[in-house]
Amino acid sequence: MTAVQPRRSTAGAVYAVLALLGLLAALTGCGGVAHKPARPAADTAVQQLLDRQAAAVRQHDQRAFLAGVDPRSTRFLADQRRMFGNLAQVPLADWSYRLVRTGAFPLPPAAAADGTRRTGAQVELRYRLRGYDAQPVVSTSYLTLTQRAGRWYVAADDEGASAGLRSAVQLWDQGKVTVVRGARSLVLGLGDTKTLRGYAADADEAVPQVQHAWGRAGWPGTVVIEAPRTLGQLGELLAANPADYQGIAAVTTGELGGSAQAPADRVIVNPAAFGELSAFGRQVVLTHETTHVATRSATSAHTPLWLSEGFADWVAYRDAGRTAPEIAPELAKDVTAGHLPATLPADADFRPTSTALAQAYEGGWLACRMIADQWSPAQLTALYRAAAAGTPLDTLLHSTLHVSLADFTSRWRTYVQQELA
Repeated sequence: MTAVQPRRSTAGAVYAVLALLGLLAALTGCGGVAHKPARPAADTAVQQLLDRQAAAVRQHDQRAFLAGVDPRSTRFLADQRRMFGNLAQVPLADWSYRLVRTGAFPLPPAAAADGTRRTGAQVELRYRLRGYDAQPVVSTSYLTLTQRAGRWYVAADDEGASAGLRSAVQLWDQGKVTVVRGARSLVLGLGDTKTLRGYAADADEAVPQVQHAWGRAGWPGTVVIEAPRTLGQLGELLAANPADYQGIAAVTTGELGGSAQAPADRVIVNPAAFGELSAFGRQVVLTHETTHVATRSATSAHTPLWLSEGFADWVAYRDAGRTAPEIAPELAKDVTAGHLPATLPADADFRPTSTALAQAYEGGWLACRMIADQWSPAQLTALYRAAAAGTPLDTLLHSTLHVSLADFTSRWRTYVQQELA
């Protein structure tokens, strides 16, 4: 399953917020050259603080990092000390902060009468994992900053919540991260090493299956997995209600319509649901999610979910050696009871809370399987790539498969009936 995170801000989560600064600039000189206004001195000082904090992370210098935390914020200081230790094994290629703006949320005045100044700041974290991320993961935090005796400190990361602004949660905020490296995968997890090695082994098997179906171009041929310990932690990483993901084994966070500059994807495992799966089921789930990583740059908001989710399932089940009723049991029950779906699954059917979620996935899989069977796998892939452009589905089907939407739907209904009855 894919959790599309419009760069929050992931899943999630965790991605970019763009700020437009200096839109109004004075024109000087006969050439009409625009000059941005000078950055306020306080903002420059805050950015310098953030730069020092980032350098301390990159250099594994805990003392320097904690020197930038307000010593009077004892609870936050303890949290930051733990967080820094939790990062120890994470193979960082880069880590940086960018001040988006100060005054991002209201704060009560400082209680102390010592001239302490406080401001709420919106800050963007960008980090890359060595050997895996061509582009960074980008996330937004809302920090409380204090200035005392001319020096700025970071004092809290939760006071923006009163204004509805919550800092993104990363895995190392939740506990000590254990790192397991596979041949084609990297697993960052809070669980036991044996379980994390199992995730890496499944992901290593998934990558060549995806390359066989989709190709090698446009993605790195590796996958990064994050494994929290609990469902609640999964919800924190996705900035979502954990109950909505209770029965979902894994989620891919990413940015639709990705380009070479799109932030990195992550597959986030729900340990409870994933742990209940058979070996076959676990392999299917990670192959499905790895397919989302591979197809991200060719997927947009225009891509129907029956196609993106169905394609991922088609890749995962392609060489499974299972019958259609075994793979699509819920839809098979409906068909046996005389309830043949009238239309292709709608995007709303793929919401985690949908009562028709299983049938939506199964119907999408059968639609993609039918295209591969009755046309070809190459035409299925071509249809997928073409769908990102936003061409109306009827026109798209005419140009790629030479059928109308009505004809395609009719053929799909017949195929579903034949395969599942």
